[in-house]
Amino acid sequence: MYEAYYHLNAKPFQLSPDPRFFFGSKGHKRAMAYLEYGLSLGEGFIVITGEVGAGKTTLVRNLFKQLESENIVAAQLVSTQLDADDTLRSVAASFGLEHENISKSALLKNLEGFLQAAAQQGKRALLVVDEAQNLTPRAVEELRMLSNFQNNERSLIQSFLLGQPEFRNILQSQDMQQLRQRVIASYHLGPLDALETRAYIEHRLRTVGWKGMPSFSDDAFETIYQFTGGIPRRVNTFCDRLMLYGFLEEKAAFDAASVKEVVEDLRLEIAHQDTPGGGVLRGNGSAANTGMPDDLLQLNGRVEQMERSLNRILPVVRKILFMVSEKNTPPVNEPPEANQ
Repeated sequence: MYEAYYHLNAKPFQLSPDPRFFFGSKGHKRAMAYLEYGLSLGEGFIVITGEVGAGKTTLVRNLFKQLESENIVAAQLVSTQLDADDTLRSVAASFGLEHENISKSALLKNLEGFLQAAAQQGKRALLVVDEAQNLTPRAVEELRMLSNFQNNERSLIQSFLLGQPEFRNILQSQDMQQLRQRVIASYHLGPLDALETRAYIEHRLRTVGWKGMPSFSDDAFETIYQFTGGIPRRVNTFCDRLMLYGFLEEKAAFDAASVKEVVEDLRLEIAHQDTPGGGVLRGNGSAANTGMPDDLLQLNGRVEQMERSLNRILPVVRKILFMVSEKNTPPVNEPPEANQ
């Protein structure tokens, strides 16, 4: 919606991971270095952890993009809330192998045959497991056992485990002792700092043809950082909303006041969703402090929310109506020339 208004060729703050937008912060560069180091060894497990939205999946997509011309057969396992046998079937499916209505022994035989064939063709197999914190101990053990497939004392498959911060604690449990012995490198991906958050926003905008409109003041960037904590996905979500706000309000520049207005809108929406009955609470949330009974307080909150929504959408409606009227207005015909 706002892309055309700001003369952008695509949406800059989409949530789906896209290697085009990969931003090499200090942390992301280090994480990528660990992944590349692991690839150079060709065996064992590499573990990357980070907060939700820290950019782990984008990191892997960027790695896959680099692997297109290399002799590596890569597969990604995303749905990890599975039991041990289903995890094996998902691994087989990720590599394009038969996996339904066959026994576990047949499944393992197919996997080993595939890995051996890849090795004979001079290729290596790479398995990337996302959301690894959801793996059960038995599922982890099955993945570890796959690393026992070897050819000339070299493992036929290598695994990258990506997980949320709690996966670091899971790895320290007694059940994970054998897996820990095969982890050759691990790295925790933290949030961006204030300067990196600014550079990240500008990088995504430039990727889609940004020429400086809208502009951002220094305090606008600082306020965005304070609200999002430097988590890339939060930055994307917030900046997408900020750009929409700028389009509706016809803003060519954002300052701290603009950012804070959007922050307040989001906080009201969260309060509206979290409060029983959908009301927006004031102060410490007590009806007694506002002098209103609960039902009236909730009604007042809903009215405020509706007013804000209307104020945001009315400019769009006016623009659409104007465009439709312009399109449907017949051209003014010139009067016919008088006969000479």
